[in-house]
Amino acid sequence: MIKLLIFDFDGTLADTHELIIQTNQEAMRRMGFPVLEDKVISRTIGLPLEEGLKTMFPELTQGDLPAWVKTYRAIFDELKTQIIPGLFPHVKETLQALHAQGYVLTVASSRLSLSLNAFLRDMGIAPYFSYVLGADNVSLAKPDPEPVLKTLRDLHFRADEALVVGDMPVDILMGKRAGAFTCGVTYGNSDREALKEAGANHVLDDFGQLPSVIG
Repeated sequence: MIKLLIFDFDGTLADTHELIIQTNQEAMRRMGFPVLEDKVISRTIGLPLEEGLKTMFPELTQGDLPAWVKTYRAIFDELKTQIIPGLFPHVKETLQALHAQGYVLTVASSRLSLSLNAFLRDMGIAPYFSYVLGADNVSLAKPDPEPVLKTLRDLHFRADEALVVGDMPVDILMGKRAGAFTCGVTYGNSDREALKEAGANHVLDDFGQLPSVIG
């Protein structure tokens, strides 16, 4: 029986795609690098920022990353007031219903916890979550199982009581490696085929379908 739900944030709860794409592309311009296509950048969403940068530009050294990260975050702060992310359809009402039914709702994201918690508050969904993990709260990020294992340990649940919900293969792999059940969503930054290939137990096209999966 599922008692605990562990949600990704970007591409699962909130549509931050355009903000992330434009932030990356402007950072590339300012850093003097080629501006990559949307689809190339999309494949790195869900990874910690530094890992995403190294995936797009393998020639970057560890010494290059602080300037990139500083530039990216400055641009992100500039653009987030112009490109304002919103929740995907049926997210808020579904979270509200699941919370009212007694499910424990949590978030495990590769976004830094300060930014993550600010978005949750601004979008009016923070009260539904009893536990929130950002990239700075763990040593190893997705697809490593640490975020799920830490959540299970801290909240005293077994893996077979948990469902991990995310839009990227790294979310599915994180959940599977922790022994949890997994559910992919197709409306974010990946697609059904990639989520199935990663081993998702369920794949949904609409967040509002989630209660039927749990049931």
